[in-house]
Amino acid sequence: MSNTEASERTGKAAGAAGAATTRNGSAASSASAVGGAPTTAPRPVGLRDVRNNDKIRAYIEKANEQMAEIGYTEHGLRHAALVAAIARNILLQLGMESRSAELAAIAGYLHDIGNCVHRVYHPQIGATMAFQLLDEMGMAASEIAVVMGAIGNHEEPEGVPINAITAAVIIADKSDVHYTRVQNPDPSTYDIHDRVNNAVQKSHVDIHSETQTLTLDLVIDTSEGTVMEYFEIFVTRMIMCHKAAQKLGCRFRLAINGFEL
Repeated sequence: MSNTEASERTGKAAGAAGAATTRNGSAASSASAVGGAPTTAPRPVGLRDVRNNDKIRAYIEKANEQMAEIGYTEHGLRHAALVAAIARNILLQLGMESRSAELAAIAGYLHDIGNCVHRVYHPQIGATMAFQLLDEMGMAASEIAVVMGAIGNHEEPEGVPINAITAAVIIADKSDVHYTRVQNPDPSTYDIHDRVNNAVQKSHVDIHSETQTLTLDLVIDTSEGTVMEYFEIFVTRMIMCHKAAQKLGCRFRLAINGFEL
C-alpha cells in the first residue's frame, strides 16, 4: 500500500471518528439536558401574539380594503377581534378546555385573512396563509392543523363544522350583523347586504349552558330593512349555524325584536 493510500484511509477513519464523536457529544448534551435541570418549554402561541403580529395586521387591513373596494361590508380588524372573542366565549361558556377556546379565538381572528388575495376561495387561501404565519411564530403543527381546518370550513355553502372549534368560529362569524359593518358611504347605493346590516341595531349571542342553547338575538330597525330581507341573504348562514350548534351539543335559536323565529 502506498503512503498516499495509507494517508487517505487514515484521514477517512479520523473523519468518521470525528463525526461519531460529534454525534455522541450531541447525544450526550441532549441526555444531559434531559437528565439535568428541566428546560423551559416554549410558551404556546396565543391570540395576543397573533394580534400583535405586524404581518397579520397588515394582511387583515389590506383584506378589508379589498372588500370595501368591491362593495362588501367590513371584514377588517374589528370583525376579526369580535369573531375571536365570541368564538372563545362560546367554548368557555360551554365548559370546554381553555386551550381549545384559545385556538378558536386564533382561528376566528384569522378566518378572513385570505380576502387580501381574493374573495373567492378565501377560506382555503386564508388557511394556507395561516399555516405559514403560525409556523413562523412557532405554533405546534397539531394546533396549526386545527386552526387551518376551522378557517377552511367557516364559509357557506362548502364549510362543515368538523369539530367544536370550527363550530364556534362559524357561529361567531355569522352572528356579526350590525350597522357598523357598512362601509358604503352612500345610502342611496346600498345593496341588500348594506340595507340588512344597516338595519341591525343590536346583535348578541346568548350562551345558555344549562339549556344547551345558543341564541342569536337581533334588534332590527324595520324602517331600514325588513326581516324578510334578512332571511333572503342569511338563510344559508342560519342553517350552517344550526349544524354548528349541533356539533357543540346545543340548539341554535334566532330571535328578532324579541320574537323567536
